[in-house]
Amino acid sequence: MPVPSSNQLGVPDTNPNDHAALARRIAELEAENARLRKIRDALIVRVESGAAHKPAPYAAFEHSVVLAEQVRERTEALNQTMEELKTSNKALTRTREEAETSRQRLSDAIESIADGFVLFDHQHRLIQTNSRFRSYWRYTGEGVPPSGAHIDEVRQLAVASGLIVEEHSEPDSEGEVFLLSNQRWVQMTERPTREGGLVVLYSDITDIKNSEMARRIAALEESERWIRVVTDHVPALIAYVGADLTIQFCNQVYAAWYGRNGESPLGKNLASIHSPEMYQRLMPQMQEALSGQSVTFEFEEFGEQGQARYMLRSYVPNFGERGEIAGFFVLIRDVTDRRRTAEALEQAYDDLECRVEERTMALTELNTQLRQEINERNAAEARLRDAKLEAERANLSKTKFLAAVSHDLLQPLNAARLFTSALQEQSFGPRAEDLVRSVSTSLDDVEGLLGTLVDISKLDAGVIKPDVTAFDLRDLLNNIAREFRQMAMAEGLQLDFVGSSVIVESDSQLLARILRNFLTNAIRYTEEGRVLLGCRREADAVLLQVWDTGPGIPQNKLTEIFQEFKRVRKVGASADKGLGLGLAIVDKISRILKHEVSVSSIEGKGSVFSVRVPMGKLRPRLAVAAPDTHNLMNQDLSGAKIWVIDNDPAICQGMQVVLEGWGCQVVTAVSLADLERQLDPSKCLVDVVLADYHLDNDENGVNTVTAINGSRHSPVPVVMITANYTNELKQHIRELGYVLMNKPVKPLKLRSALNHILLSGTSVSSNG
Repeated sequence: MPVPSSNQLGVPDTNPNDHAALARRIAELEAENARLRKIRDALIVRVESGAAHKPAPYAAFEHSVVLAEQVRERTEALNQTMEELKTSNKALTRTREEAETSRQRLSDAIESIADGFVLFDHQHRLIQTNSRFRSYWRYTGEGVPPSGAHIDEVRQLAVASGLIVEEHSEPDSEGEVFLLSNQRWVQMTERPTREGGLVVLYSDITDIKNSEMARRIAALEESERWIRVVTDHVPALIAYVGADLTIQFCNQVYAAWYGRNGESPLGKNLASIHSPEMYQRLMPQMQEALSGQSVTFEFEEFGEQGQARYMLRSYVPNFGERGEIAGFFVLIRDVTDRRRTAEALEQAYDDLECRVEERTMALTELNTQLRQEINERNAAEARLRDAKLEAERANLSKTKFLAAVSHDLLQPLNAARLFTSALQEQSFGPRAEDLVRSVSTSLDDVEGLLGTLVDISKLDAGVIKPDVTAFDLRDLLNNIAREFRQMAMAEGLQLDFVGSSVIVESDSQLLARILRNFLTNAIRYTEEGRVLLGCRREADAVLLQVWDTGPGIPQNKLTEIFQEFKRVRKVGASADKGLGLGLAIVDKISRILKHEVSVSSIEGKGSVFSVRVPMGKLRPRLAVAAPDTHNLMNQDLSGAKIWVIDNDPAICQGMQVVLEGWGCQVVTAVSLADLERQLDPSKCLVDVVLADYHLDNDENGVNTVTAINGSRHSPVPVVMITANYTNELKQHIRELGYVLMNKPVKPLKLRSALNHILLSGTSVSSNG
């Protein structure tokens, strides 16, 4: 393995060009000295020879003395140069020794790195590796690449030896992802060195890949459950037939009647589920529906067991966005009993001449039965209407309930996050720390799923009110692009981003939710290619757009995709992805913000989703310096006196564990009365009060801390914690000068807020 240069190791090195220059200078001086000696000897010979025209003896002697002096001076210069060369050689020896020591230290340092490490010189030839990188080659028949191998040779050897099973290459991303022969996923990150070399790190991301797969499976299972909830309780035979006469949707009653040998009719053509005779009899009515006319008619059918039933069929055409016929809805009701009654009545009329009186009585009886049946049908329809109203009221009640109980739903999640944060600050060994990180990641997933459920419920209940302000798009777009670049890379996609610093009028959090749902959909349904996030300026608005190179959306589905639980199956895809709520949330949020959302698509080429946001103008306000998060996180909280008031004992315990782990002195209480039983709030020293907004017995944190500060000479800084996201409460907390943090509390943000309060002595506004 070649020894890296001292510059590569951060040690100053003597320039090799200086040695060469010294050597050339010495050679020139020696040559000149030789020429002078020859000239001296020639002059002496000439003076002594007594030839004609020779100078006077004294002049010749004088000239030789001058030459001798010049020789002496050149000799001294040569000796001085030799001394300087010796000094330089000694310095070079010391430098090499220091370089060797530094190289050994570097070797020890890179050996301790958990990731695979490779160092290349400025010619991209291999210099050094660590044992983790060399262990990757253990499962191949080839040895570890030798020192001096070019980076292209290393890559070719990794592919040829079977070390790399699968590769996701993204030229504009920060790294590449590989599946190795030991079934582990690694991400390669390259960083240039100062002298033009290259450092390559291989990080194991297998757990991230497995977690992503688990989330997808859970999403598919949840989607299937929702579909069953919607369809299993519909009493009629309902189906939707596309323009190609293929059944695209049917409920269980329809599937049970038209299923043959237990097979579902879903996805089959009507010609394959009906007999040829029945299909031809139905064709005129289907053609009428496909021409745009609603059709209702009775039809005799036979079930799988051969039972004859009369069905009342209704075909209602479905018009696409441009007025074209996309298909038709099918509603079928069993009217066998009514039809048989009518047939009996008809037969009674046929025999009227022979048995007028008898048939008249029978007719009267039949008419009575018919009126009774009509009354029963009217009563049944009334009951159905009542049941529908009751179901709508129950659904609205459920929606409002889910929106109202978000606090209770987030309480145990908040406590779990606090305990997990406390565990992450302890040292249990690599395996236990991985498990704790996995638990933390799972809590993030639960928080995301719960947030989606609560958001759709709050949107339905109308409890979310927009907080529209003027703000710069730059930070919002940069954060979203940074967040989704890793997700796109994990899917083997390229995420391009075109930023903008235009000022817009909107709710930044709700607008970010729209863009995140657009990007999530684009990445989820794009198998290969790229996704683009960018802006287009218009006269008085900005068009925020997400482009993809996915399979596209049929024109007759462009409006349907914004409905709840609606998805368009990709061509060749084994199963639909997602819950079908993402674009429904986008539609609801855009209506709240009054932002126009549009979509255009070309099948086989891709789609573009857009939201039009009006331009705004920043209003003048007092400049507030943003706290230095890095410095705040490094501040010591040891000795800080903190009171925690929360009606959930588990959260009190979790807060106490986290805060005491930071060196704080903590007192917890479930109410003001509980705090007063432990100490005197008017006299005891305290630095910060952490209070939950929702307390028991109709109490709230604002009233509690108001009572505490009212009994003291000077108010105590307050951090108000809540699961209530309403703008009214946010504004109220800001007016009181308290810090607002939303549940579940993120420990890093809590520590940053506490450090800022303790350093400045005042509260700062925060939305958690």
